[in-house]
Amino acid sequence: MNSQPGSKTRHIAMGKNPERSRDHNRRVVLDVVRRHGSLGRMHIARLTHLTAQAIANIVEELVGDKLLMETGRLRSGRGQPPIQFAVNPDGAVTLGVEMASDHMVSTVLDLSGRQRSRRIMPVSDTSPEQVAGLLRAELDAVRAGFPATLLGVGVVMPGPFEIEGMTSVGPTTLPGWAGIDASTFLSEACGETVMVENDATAAAVGERLFGAGHAISSFSMIYFGAGLGLGMIQNGAPFRGAFGNAGEIGHVVVVPRGKACPCGQQGCLERYASLHALRERLAETGIEDSGLDALSALHGGRNPVLVEWMNETASYLSPMIAMIENILDPETVILGGTLPDAIIDEIIARMGQLPISVASRRTRALPRVIRGQTGQFTAALGAAALPLYEALTPKLETSAGALAEALA
Repeated sequence: MNSQPGSKTRHIAMGKNPERSRDHNRRVVLDVVRRHGSLGRMHIARLTHLTAQAIANIVEELVGDKLLMETGRLRSGRGQPPIQFAVNPDGAVTLGVEMASDHMVSTVLDLSGRQRSRRIMPVSDTSPEQVAGLLRAELDAVRAGFPATLLGVGVVMPGPFEIEGMTSVGPTTLPGWAGIDASTFLSEACGETVMVENDATAAAVGERLFGAGHAISSFSMIYFGAGLGLGMIQNGAPFRGAFGNAGEIGHVVVVPRGKACPCGQQGCLERYASLHALRERLAETGIEDSGLDALSALHGGRNPVLVEWMNETASYLSPMIAMIENILDPETVILGGTLPDAIIDEIIARMGQLPISVASRRTRALPRVIRGQTGQFTAALGAAALPLYEALTPKLETSAGALAEALA
């Protein structure tokens, strides 16, 4: 298939019949049923391009694993109505934990992606040993409260990871984690495989599965945590970079010889356009409560410190968005995170006319910048979605062997 410049190519995951592609085929079937609802075997076969026999075997296996369930027969047409199958929401659950610098959010999702529980608790000690203990307690609570199989555990933390001078320094990171492989450490401490991701990438996964990015195959997400990060979804999959640190825009210098940053540089973006920077400014005026409700009240009262911060944040993010567009060419850029929706909306409005970039096209399906839809707990939602994503979403194969097989 040829693709002309400027055309939009949709990537459709198709099944493969060889036995060695069994895991891929299971993901393809689960993904198709999740997106389309109740389907019969023949309909699944047409959508996945798998043989009827392969579908029969896979569906039987997934029903046996309680990942799919029968929903009755479709009453239409002549002959024996086909049995319909849907994702079994009670078949499995996932646990997601967001570890921020001052709090922890835990979320449980069922197999349909519905949130079954959420807990928020303040945390004063985010050392590895303390985090491992908190995670073990959450796992015990999930096992006691949900009889379904635990499909996986996702944990998100603020990045960057394993970078000298940036990891475990400053108020927007977690102290004590330098030199520690977080995934290995937490997996061994908890007896479960733990997927560890930076908060911005997890937030983008959450938006991809449940929010504004649900129908968008390639987008970037600027995430307001304590600091500022960039999550990227390319062709439906998260882009992490070679070491999991792609999108660390918070430490791009935007003000030469500007405010000192704990990373050792001066004038980093997150020293100006982040929730922590806003809290610093508010504290200087005697305002210590900067939770979501307090920020909403300050916004409604047109607090001058907040208004000034929104204006400055918009001025710094505007050229950053153009840079992201020029480098990644996303369909849109999503703004989201731990800020009230009204504040994010106003930041977007204050950007006004964005600088010219490759996204400056007369005809666009989406605005260049939109607000996320999953709310302030999007990173925790993304954490729980990570194992769900791994189990239910087909992976685009890019190896030379896979390409050769596809072209054969």
